[in-house]
Amino acid sequence: MTDTLTIRRPDDWHLHFRDGEIMRGVVPYTARQFARAIVMPNLTPPVTTAQLAQEYRERIRAATPAGTAFEPLMTCYLTDTTDPDDLARGAAQGVFTAAKLYPANATTNSASGVSDVAKLYPVLERMEADGIVLCIHGEVTDHDIDVFDREAIFIERHLRAIVRDFPKLKVVFEHITTADAVQFVEQAGENVAATITPQHLHINRNAMLVGGIQPHNYCLPVAKRETHRLALRKAATSGSPKFFLGTDSAPHLRGDKESDCGCAGIFGAPYALESYLTVFDEEGALDQFEAFASLNGPAFYGLPVNEDRITLERAEIAVPQELDLAGATIVPWHGGQTIGWRIAD
Repeated sequence: MTDTLTIRRPDDWHLHFRDGEIMRGVVPYTARQFARAIVMPNLTPPVTTAQLAQEYRERIRAATPAGTAFEPLMTCYLTDTTDPDDLARGAAQGVFTAAKLYPANATTNSASGVSDVAKLYPVLERMEADGIVLCIHGEVTDHDIDVFDREAIFIERHLRAIVRDFPKLKVVFEHITTADAVQFVEQAGENVAATITPQHLHINRNAMLVGGIQPHNYCLPVAKRETHRLALRKAATSGSPKFFLGTDSAPHLRGDKESDCGCAGIFGAPYALESYLTVFDEEGALDQFEAFASLNGPAFYGLPVNEDRITLERAEIAVPQELDLAGATIVPWHGGQTIGWRIAD
């Protein structure tokens, strides 16, 4: 039995830091594990220009603990009126690593998102020409569509057309939750990849609904049936370069999660690597973990892999039920549970 695992330091290819005091409180959890992170732009107001992204990046850098090597990778929040020239300039200047497509009202702070994907085609054409990665929250938002079907319908209604019409555009299907998404990514060309979260590898929809409403297991896209969870675990541990780590860590204070709002988002950052590695251990795939966590993402984004390394060791660790944050408390992923791996000192 393998009791230690040393890998190149990973990157998180999808997360939320928020802003202000909450951002300053959560950045250190990511920086202790990851060398880089793709930072989502759904602030209020959203990060829609290179100037806003540059200012946000500096705030994140200021929140990174002294002596910690961590680099935020910024994304542009796409809207119906995104300026292709500003996006292209931001990418050329090294401000934007990618651009994010939120269907309007799909998730937290997405009201300014894209109302009609067709309106975005001039921007996608420019992104394809300039080699800018498109990250997609792949759900339709029609009120008559069952929430558990929104990802599968987005594939048929929009994603197939985007991939067909822009065959050289690099597309990351973010936080996939269904066997439908796994199959689409596997069958698509080499320019299509996907991130997978730790929570969607651990839980199915029963975790939200059995034994009462479980707000700390609620995120968007929501967890689906067990068959979908198993398909995600198979994809993540398969060794395919098309799948890589993206926590979708999304902090909300405990009071906001447990209120009548029931905000969507799971704060996965504090024990992210331990959570993922537990899944790979259970699947007998420890030998595939470095590719998923440290190699596949940089290869897809065209970035160098990290040179330094991190070691994890088999050991039981009790995850706190809550953490102090911004003068209040926040419940981390696995809060109150025991997991079997930890980052070595």
